[in-house]
Amino acid sequence: MEKRYLDSLPEPKDIQAVVLMGGLGSRLGERTKSCPKTLTEVGGTAFFDYQLKIMKAYGFRRFLFLVGYKGEMVERHYGDGGKYGVEISYSYDGGKALGTGGAVHKAYGLLQDDFLLIYGDSFMDIDYRETIYRYFCAKLSGHRALMTVMENRGRLDASNVVYEDGKIILYDKSVRTKRMRYIDYGVGMYDKTLFQTGNAQELPEEKEFDLAVLQNRLSIEGKLAAQEVTNRFYEIGTPASLEEFRLYAKQRFCQAGRAVFFDRDGVVNEIVFRDETEQLDSPLKEGEVKFMDGVAQAMRKLQEAGYYLFIVTNQPAAAKGKVRLADLYQVNTYICKRLAGEGVRIDGVEICPHYPGHPKEPEGNCGINAKKDGAKSGNEKFLLCVCQCRKPKTGMIDALARRFSIDREHSWMVGDSYTDILAGKGAGLKTAFLGNYKCDICKRLGEGKPDLLCGSVEDFANRILS
Repeated sequence: MEKRYLDSLPEPKDIQAVVLMGGLGSRLGERTKSCPKTLTEVGGTAFFDYQLKIMKAYGFRRFLFLVGYKGEMVERHYGDGGKYGVEISYSYDGGKALGTGGAVHKAYGLLQDDFLLIYGDSFMDIDYRETIYRYFCAKLSGHRALMTVMENRGRLDASNVVYEDGKIILYDKSVRTKRMRYIDYGVGMYDKTLFQTGNAQELPEEKEFDLAVLQNRLSIEGKLAAQEVTNRFYEIGTPASLEEFRLYAKQRFCQAGRAVFFDRDGVVNEIVFRDETEQLDSPLKEGEVKFMDGVAQAMRKLQEAGYYLFIVTNQPAAAKGKVRLADLYQVNTYICKRLAGEGVRIDGVEICPHYPGHPKEPEGNCGINAKKDGAKSGNEKFLLCVCQCRKPKTGMIDALARRFSIDREHSWMVGDSYTDILAGKGAGLKTAFLGNYKCDICKRLGEGKPDLLCGSVEDFANRILS
């Protein structure tokens, strides 16, 4: 019988991140005559330094740079990665440009069995833990690679993916159709054997080829899995797009910004009542999501006032065996897309899918033995562990603060549970408690009591913006 569940999941520190850096950058004119595109100066630092910061924040430590044009300058700048706290090795195209696929093929001997692939001239902030999870899940059902996709409907660049019901039906850069509403985002994962020398079934005969050729073939064969993402990407292929990223980087990395960290269930969306168990629960599928009254309007006001908007949510349903982790990720993606349709940009989402389970369960990715808590064991047993992200711990807030420059003193945690308040206080944020049902509990927290008691997100927004 086909195995359908993962026994364990690699952490980002165990995954090799391969970076394509061989482009000429000719559209940037004078800027790339003296340096490769990836080293283009943005705010006093090299462009790829920003992406490296994001990758490090997610835990990646092993990098392979595929360099071509002025590749020796890249190696002089980054060296072995020691000064950045990572390990970097290099593969050179040689005297001839090999294309994206050819560059990976040439580096075959340096590749890990399964590797992440990104572009050195793009800034891509997504949940890379979800990427790793979805890739290894997909391998269990015969997929050979994963592509991240974003619904763009022709925005930013031409759509090139037919993505329906969670599956890539077709990826094609050369022949566009009306069914294409998504774009290849630029982050992928691959089985190394796809690039094996002599693998005539998958590789083109020529050594110089675009990765899109392989991706197209895999999509037609039904072997290209997908992860839908919602954060927009930035690329620096033209002077205009470079300037756009320059402004974005200045705001995000060079200035400490105010933020609101929202709990999700009971704050952003309604809690679900399940007739079969007669209990309140989180929405476990898209159709169960219903937003609280006035949430979108209130978030939009906060965003217009300059606040970052984050969601930090405990979601143990997969660990408890109710659903799969993929379902929890999908609900978050759906919420972000729905809010985007209301003019609200969620800048980041952190999910804690862990739960402390039975002592006989294996260690989870957090590296601490699970403890007895009466939880029903799910099939994805790597989720059963004691972690540092489950509220009232501050791990999810801290993770976002590593990727954004946050003014914690003037930022807020908004929730409907004392665990939200404790997490916010522990992270150095102001706190607001929503609702009337648990106020007595919060009032007994002593020094940990919330700074504000509010009836709703709308009430909270009106009070701090007045």
